[in-house]
Amino acid sequence: MAKAGIKIPRNFKLLEELEKGEKGVGDGAVSYGLADPDDSMLSSWAGTIIGPPNSVHEGRIYTVHINCGNEYPQRPPLVKFVSRVNMACVNQSNGTVDPRGFAILAQWKEEYSIETILVGLRNEMTSAQNRKLSQPPEGTNF
Repeated sequence: MAKAGIKIPRNFKLLEELEKGEKGVGDGAVSYGLADPDDSMLSSWAGTIIGPPNSVHEGRIYTVHINCGNEYPQRPPLVKFVSRVNMACVNQSNGTVDPRGFAILAQWKEEYSIETILVGLRNEMTSAQNRKLSQPPEGTNF
């Protein structure tokens, strides 16, 4: 972990995340990797979230696009659902995750990662405000 005042080089952080994503993370409920394997800037990422049990999301597979800008990890990436999903923190016209409704982006910390975001979004699906919201037809995209 970075000590106070030490800036983690962007590519170090992203290469570490790429290695972790390629190995597979946790229980397989989320996964991620580069959207384009030739992306030498390591900017464009694709994530997958398997909907959590005991929610309207159970068994669904959601695709998320994550764009890590030049100031990542000091600034959070832009996160957008490709798959249609009805959640309080997701803009229903374009799929963008609104930081004002998603604490991980709103209170971003340098040590957070793409995995942190995906696990957080999956957890958000089980929150009281999202667990029972009616969902668009499975397989539809923004």
